[in-house]
Amino acid sequence: MDSKIGPFVKWAGGKNQLIDRLKARLPESYARYYEPFIGGGALFLDLQPNRAVINDNNEQLLNIYRQLKADAEAVIDAVNILDAEPCNKERYLAMRESYNNKIAANELDAQCAALMIWINKHCFNGLYRVNSKGLFNVPYNNKTCGVSIDADNLRNIGIFFRSNDIDIRQGDFEVACSDVSSGDFVYFDSPYIPISETANFTDYTKDGFSLEDHKRLARLFRHLDSIGAQIMLSNHNVPLVHSLYEGYEIETVDVRRAINRDASKRVGTEVIITNYRE
Repeated sequence: MDSKIGPFVKWAGGKNQLIDRLKARLPESYARYYEPFIGGGALFLDLQPNRAVINDNNEQLLNIYRQLKADAEAVIDAVNILDAEPCNKERYLAMRESYNNKIAANELDAQCAALMIWINKHCFNGLYRVNSKGLFNVPYNNKTCGVSIDADNLRNIGIFFRSNDIDIRQGDFEVACSDVSSGDFVYFDSPYIPISETANFTDYTKDGFSLEDHKRLARLFRHLDSIGAQIMLSNHNVPLVHSLYEGYEIETVDVRRAINRDASKRVGTEVIITNYRE
């Protein structure tokens, strides 16, 4: 499609600022596009591949993609209703409770999608964090009003999904890649390895993403390489990453880390790793 589309939520580790550098390192051609940690989907939505598999553990995030594919207008209308009333802390907490009631009842509908989008615009730093029960618990950011969506963007995302072969999956990244074939392209943007030894391994679902998961991801990278897939991976520029992906093309890039609470730590370096040369 001709219309430009982009992420509809602010997401930790979002790739908007790296889009041009990621695109510059894409393979010349590929068959099917895979993104097992879709998140906000910045690269995927920019590329708009005709054949793709997207996956995530976050069921509520995937629900937005599915609802936009099914009926973007229903999501747009529901967000507009939420935006029509000014926000304060009491309203934010009430909407957060409504959202959590949807999660607890497993009501994956347009209203749940709208609540997640609206809450993302009104919660602290756009974080997505849940407790042990999978319920959202990020506090209010004091935003009182404003538009939570670009309606045309959501509309065009729906058109894109309906016009192309896009498989939306939920679950483990390894399972999502079980049918990758030679010539396919896989972009891994997993939860990052912590920068410091004291930092926690965290994910945006209640399940977490452990050190063993990172090792498993590195093994999968090598397996997919062995069957002829083309792979790109991004992560923090830390020694463990260099060790896990030794032997591959590793390029360091400067980034801003807007979600870090400490403003002095909002700059740093990441790596883009590929199993092919540009």
